[in-house]
Amino acid sequence: MTPSSLEPIVEPITPQLVSLLRRPAVVRLLAIALFAEIGYAVLNISTMPVYLAKTRNLGESTVGLVLAAFLLSEAVFKSPMGHLADRYGRKRLMIIGPSITIGTSVLSVLVPYDPPWLEGVLFVILRICDGLGAAMLWPGAFAAIGDAVEDSKRQEAMSLLNVCYLLGVALALPLGGIVNDLTGQKYASLFLATALFCAVVFTAWRFLPNDHGGHHEEHIPGETAPITDVLKVARQIPAYLLLAVITFAGIGFPMAIIKNFAIDEFNMSESAFGLLVLPAALSMAVLSVPMSKVGERLGRSRAVHLGMGLCSAGLIFIALGAFFRDFRSAWVLALGGIPVGVGFLLAIPAWLASVSDANPKKRAANIGAVMTAQGVGAIIGAPIGATCYEKLQAFGYHFGHYSPFIGCAACVTMGWLIGMRILHDDKPNVHPSANSQRL
Repeated sequence: MTPSSLEPIVEPITPQLVSLLRRPAVVRLLAIALFAEIGYAVLNISTMPVYLAKTRNLGESTVGLVLAAFLLSEAVFKSPMGHLADRYGRKRLMIIGPSITIGTSVLSVLVPYDPPWLEGVLFVILRICDGLGAAMLWPGAFAAIGDAVEDSKRQEAMSLLNVCYLLGVALALPLGGIVNDLTGQKYASLFLATALFCAVVFTAWRFLPNDHGGHHEEHIPGETAPITDVLKVARQIPAYLLLAVITFAGIGFPMAIIKNFAIDEFNMSESAFGLLVLPAALSMAVLSVPMSKVGERLGRSRAVHLGMGLCSAGLIFIALGAFFRDFRSAWVLALGGIPVGVGFLLAIPAWLASVSDANPKKRAANIGAVMTAQGVGAIIGAPIGATCYEKLQAFGYHFGHYSPFIGCAACVTMGWLIGMRILHDDKPNVHPSANSQRL
């Protein structure tokens, strides 16, 4: 194997390294992840559903299909892109992927209104390209974080990526809403997304060391093709993949309609909804690292059990709005989000750290396979939830609006029950590879 230029940034443990945030390599990767997550959240959560429904006058079921195109593309390409990141280097893909989305964000404004069938087809094609770009970026970014820290700090490093995710969503909703409300145009925040992806490309190009792969994956004569390796990954960590599909199917249910839900159900402006979400998401970001340490003390399986149980309880509380008038309030939505947020912070770092450590030589491939499973689940849930939102209003205006949350609660509860059954108890700080053999 040829040594990679990433090697110098994987520093040995010294007493001076008291915080991951003092490591330049980690800070650079976190900056890239933060810019990218704000960009993707602005594009897919804050802007696109409202733009398509309120400006383009497309139904929520069509909005769900457009979002599903993005999720399907991301899911299909993430495992192959993870292999390419192992083989040819992280930096190259982390530049190409966001560059694709720069183009699609601008082109989304230029899609013609007529003929109507072509309008929908073009949005689907653009979101497929977005999915390819995201699939290039994220496996490499997660794997690069794993490369940049030692084993004992990897779960904490993954929790810092969760901070970026939460800050991205927290900032995207108010930023996207404010830009749209100030300009009076539902597409204005697409240009904000474009600027953010330009920042991602520049930061990766300027500050990440050049790496040409080969260091991350051994190549031997007659080795199996990437698709065969993906199947091997599925056999090695089936429990994680099963949980990913079921749980993220639930997450997908309200994904396409969450902002339109706030507008339609609570008569909120885009800015007001963003400001409602902002304090909770910022609180989650602040608590992410401390909660990951709680998860380490609990043990990874117990952290997943408790985290998913809390998510289930919070979602059931929100879903009661489908049946009871007193639960149809923005504050109920915010209150129910508290256990969901805490549960997310407990479960996700433990989950990803275990996958990352399963086989360091296949770290990006393993993470890519789990992300693919998550994408498959979201693909299942997003169009179903959006269609329920639109069509089930025939059974009651409010019931239709809350129906995606019913589906979300049901799937997450099912995932929790399956997790309790198939994820064995482990002791705190046990190396994940030992536990993965028992699954």
